[in-house]
Amino acid sequence: MLNDLFQPMHLLIIGLIVVVFFGGKKLPELGKGLGEGLKGFKEGLKGVTDDVKTDAHIVTPEPKEPATKS
Repeated sequence: MLNDLFQPMHLLIIGLIVVVFFGGKKLPELGKGLGEGLKGFKEGLKGVTDDVKTDAHIVTPEPKEPATKS
């Protein structure tokens, strides 16, 4: 069902609708905003993965058995 969703003709029609709604002058601004948003998302994702890698290298000592009373 989803195989036929993104055929070239469908993408062309969607692109034409976007141009009609936003106009040719507004498209570069939309592209710039989208690019900046993706860049920010990637930087945020990189920060999270760096934190996870750092946390993975932290070794916690294993608990020792309590001393027995004699």
